[in-house]
Amino acid sequence: MIDFSILFEDGEALVIDKPAGLPLDRPRAGGVSLEDYLDELRFGFQRPPVPVHRLDRDTSGCLLLARNPKALKRFNAAFEARSVTKVYLGVVQGALGAAEGTIDLALSKISSEAEGWRMIAAKKGKPARTHWKVLSENNGLSLIEFRPETGRTHQIRVHALTGLGHALVGDPIYGDGTGAARTLLHARAIEVPRDGKPPVAAESPIPEDFQELGFTL
Repeated sequence: MIDFSILFEDGEALVIDKPAGLPLDRPRAGGVSLEDYLDELRFGFQRPPVPVHRLDRDTSGCLLLARNPKALKRFNAAFEARSVTKVYLGVVQGALGAAEGTIDLALSKISSEAEGWRMIAAKKGKPARTHWKVLSENNGLSLIEFRPETGRTHQIRVHALTGLGHALVGDPIYGDGTGAARTLLHARAIEVPRDGKPPVAAESPIPEDFQELGFTL
């Protein structure tokens, strides 16, 4: 059992601190995934919790789980209405020419037999918007805060490459895969509004591999 840090817990929701390297779904080649631990995350509840949104295998940090079908429906509606606040941290190579901005680039999925699938910026793709801000720079690297308005697949990774001109450090698909053992993207915080009760709100501490590069908050 992975000793998941529980960042938020009540009768409707769990927010866990997902470790990097753990996929949500069982890989085709086999191996461990979050599915293997959902039953142990019941903590006495009748049903195992269900992930409400997606995080890539390499992405660490806040992952929201719903504890019952009614809560899942309510949280899904909040994501669809774009009322959920999500904050990510990412590390990119180089210094940026501005301190903050917004990337507004539609995304589309392409695939080839040789390279598999990936997302690209395309005018005919689905709208995608990400706000960003430079938090600090160290040894030729920049720590960026990303606040995505939409939740497209690989949105931050593609927007970093195409919108900022700098892929995330360690990204093997949109970058050269060097500089880190994984793609340096971390789900720092999440807040989900709820009618009649306080929001689901959680923050995840900055990971060790970010700290080893000299980045702290």
